[in-house]
Amino acid sequence: MNANHTAPKKKRLWLRILMILAIVIIVLAAAIFIFLKMTFLKSFPELKGEPEIGKWYSVPISAAKSSDGSEWHGIFRKGTANKVVVYFFGGGVSITGETSEGGTQFFATTMLGQDFVAQGGIGSTADDNPFKDWTFIVIPYASGDFHTGTGEYHYTKNGKDTVVYHNGYNNYSAYLNEIMKYVGEPDTLLVTGFSAGGFATSLLADDVISRFPSAQNVTVCVDSSLLLYDSWHDSATDLWQSPKEISDRLTTNNIVLDSLTALYNKRGDSVKILFDCSYRDDTLQQYQSYIESGKMDKTKELGDQFQENLAEMVRGLQENIPSVGIYIWSYNEDAETHNTQHTIISSNVFDKLGNEKSVCEWIYEAVNGNIYKYGLELLAQ
Repeated sequence: MNANHTAPKKKRLWLRILMILAIVIIVLAAAIFIFLKMTFLKSFPELKGEPEIGKWYSVPISAAKSSDGSEWHGIFRKGTANKVVVYFFGGGVSITGETSEGGTQFFATTMLGQDFVAQGGIGSTADDNPFKDWTFIVIPYASGDFHTGTGEYHYTKNGKDTVVYHNGYNNYSAYLNEIMKYVGEPDTLLVTGFSAGGFATSLLADDVISRFPSAQNVTVCVDSSLLLYDSWHDSATDLWQSPKEISDRLTTNNIVLDSLTALYNKRGDSVKILFDCSYRDDTLQQYQSYIESGKMDKTKELGDQFQENLAEMVRGLQENIPSVGIYIWSYNEDAETHNTQHTIISSNVFDKLGNEKSVCEWIYEAVNGNIYKYGLELLAQ
């Protein structure tokens, strides 16, 4: 009798447990979906007609494409100030056919997660952000070519012709042509970008500036962009098929130093030039390791070498561009290797990072004519 009663009770108990587990799974799945929709899967509404002030939009460009052939769009926010930020996103690089074929091992190949990034860091509407009322023209990155390519790389995969579109310049140029009708004639221009977008900032700053003739106050800020490679010119001409005026500047193993020096030689102090970087950047040293050994790695020894390379680059910037602003910083430093976080303007731009001013304050002061150097002591070994 007791056994007959116990069995149904156990069955009901297990059913309740299963129902509770099912509810928990559904709730967790819903929470994860909501989180993803608010972050990595976030998408802005498509711009149609006049933009609403302060609202982020996706701007589709019919001729543009990501490296895998999928859609590419610009990101735009109209501000109240007659001032513009042209903001290049990063996400790795391809330097050879091998890295082009490697795709996501080396660079972002689609637009996934990029709308979300626009609202952080320097693009945020935080009260203490001096750029919160500026118009933002954001150029997402999914081409592996530092935003400078016009070409296609073809290879055979599973017996079929496969194409990698290194169309970064085409995407950027078509987007700016489309969006300029909403921008007007700004009096102030900031060209900036992080990681691969920082490289793009140095490479494309002159091109951007030429599109804004009304802007008499111009600042260019490169965030976290240092890789030494003897074949930059070959990558630009043969793989990316960058415009000749861009590739012709590349004469040494330092693509950013070449580009910023050319910018200064052409425009002098009419453009304020800034460079920032963490002193033992853990991501850049991995790519540097790949360039030198064919293997991505980050170690204390690689951090030592990066620190030495960065010190040499900063010396070169100061010699070639006497008025240059420098901000060297340390953040999220590993206790064992002392290697540090990669990029800052899309995330911790308001933190002082051991210096008198934050990166955001440093950039804004330069916009207003006061250019400073911070953190150079971190380069002393």
